[in-house]
Amino acid sequence: MCHPASRWLTALTLGGALLGAATLAAAEEMKVKVTRDIGSVTVEHNGQPVEIKRSQDPDNRIDEDYTKTSRECPPFCVQPIQLLPGVHTIGEIELLKMLEARANGEDEFLLIDSRTPDWFNKGTIPSAINIPWTRLYPGSSSYDPFVAEALLLDEFGVKKDDGLFDFRQAKKLVLFCNGPWCGQSPTNIKALVSYGYPADKIYWYRGGMQLWHVMGLTTVDPS
Repeated sequence: MCHPASRWLTALTLGGALLGAATLAAAEEMKVKVTRDIGSVTVEHNGQPVEIKRSQDPDNRIDEDYTKTSRECPPFCVQPIQLLPGVHTIGEIELLKMLEARANGEDEFLLIDSRTPDWFNKGTIPSAINIPWTRLYPGSSSYDPFVAEALLLDEFGVKKDDGLFDFRQAKKLVLFCNGPWCGQSPTNIKALVSYGYPADKIYWYRGGMQLWHVMGLTTVDPS
């Protein structure tokens, strides 16, 4: 006859073994993490959950669109780390932590893909919305001041009082484009600051889609 204490120890040992096996299996399933502590982040895109993680294929290669090293400059010139005073430059880990905090209700911001629709439609970062630089930059041939104002008021939380913009309730924005050599998100950011948008409410993911692809991180088809 088995003593109750022995049964308890057996159950405890078995439970520990099963838990250990489950943990080991989970570790084996994700051999390529973002960091030791970050395996993946789940966000909502078009009403559906999307898990952002690195490709688990050790033979994965970067997308062909991002393999070029020597695009003609200008216009494809390397951008500085500090774009404008007050604007926060962030990398992949910072962006993922912000996305996780937003998913947990601990943060709120708009993730803006500043590229033109032809680029955006090839794939973007999950949960991003497309606001091309051409819609905010007054120097663009397709610029419409009424469209730009509507974006500020309807999308970015800006108010208008007696003909003047009030940015006190303006949303936090995170902008990106194709990469450190791309001027589309810098153009959007400079335009926003020129309107009076608070620089400290703007975050810039400088690495953009090129570095996102280099890290093997999840992208989505916007459609």
